Order: sequence, then structure tokens, then C-alpha cells
Amino acid sequence: MINIKVPGRCDYSIENIVFDYNGTIAVNGKITPSAKEKLSILCNMANVYVLTADTYGSAAMECQDLNLILKTFPKDNAADYKAETVNELGKDKTACFGNGYNDIKMFEAAVLSVAVLEKEGMCSKLLAESDIMVKSIEDGINLLLNPNALIATLRG
Repeated sequence: MINIKVPGRCDYSIENIVFDYNGTIAVNGKITPSAKEKLSILCNMANVYVLTADTYGSAAMECQDLNLILKTFPKDNAADYKAETVNELGKDKTACFGNGYNDIKMFEAAVLSVAVLEKEGMCSKLLAESDIMVKSIEDGINLLLNPNALIATLRG
């Protein structure tokens, strides 16, 4: 569990972290070595889930050495599937990361949401539902590994 006290705002007790795959932790279906390293550390701190329609067919291979739960879903109704997953895990104890239009409902459901602007871009409508936007998945994961930047950004 990751506990983060944000002065003037709230205390986060994050047990689950949900990641979109393509465009968020992977670019063109591949996870960089540095992102894998950070994900591996995060997997020892919380339950990590990766949700994907697996557009490139590479998610299982890319995630095979990580201690996380990979869930694939049909390409249609992705937004509902992602939000349902967060609700099942417990929205008050789940953070999420994403970049796409189909992540909006997931962001609305989670206690903490991080929009990731990687090389594949980010849906501009997602930004309005996010708590924080970062320029890379490594930067996003660092907010949980070393939460001082998260605290500085979100404090009341």
C-alpha cells in the first residue's frame, strides 16, 4: 500500500494501481526498459493492473517478467470495462494512469488519476478528468515512488 498525505486536501491509501497499456506504459506496443524497472518496483508496493485491448498483440510478452495482473478486453466498450475494473477494486483505494478517450470513465471512478502524454499523444478531454498530467510514464510512476512532487502539485 502507498500512503500519501496531501496537506489541505486528503490522505491517499492506494492499494491498487491501474494502467492503460498502449500510449500509457507502452509506445507502439513496447515498454521501455526504464519503465519496466519502475513498474517492477511499484509492483512490490501495491497491486498493479494493466488493462488493454492489446492492439499490437505484445502486452503479454512485454509484461511477462512483471508481477502484475494483465487484463485484456474486447476493443468495443473499453471505457466501461476500465471503469468497472476500478469500481470492483475499490475506487477509494485505486489510482489510475491513462492517455486515451476510453480512460475518461476510469479517471472519473478512481481516487487519483494521472494523464500521461507520451509519444502517442493524449486525448485532450482526458486532461479535464485528471488530477495530474505528466510528460512520460516514468514521471508518472515517480509520483508514487517519491511522492513529494505529487504532494507539491496537489496540496491545498
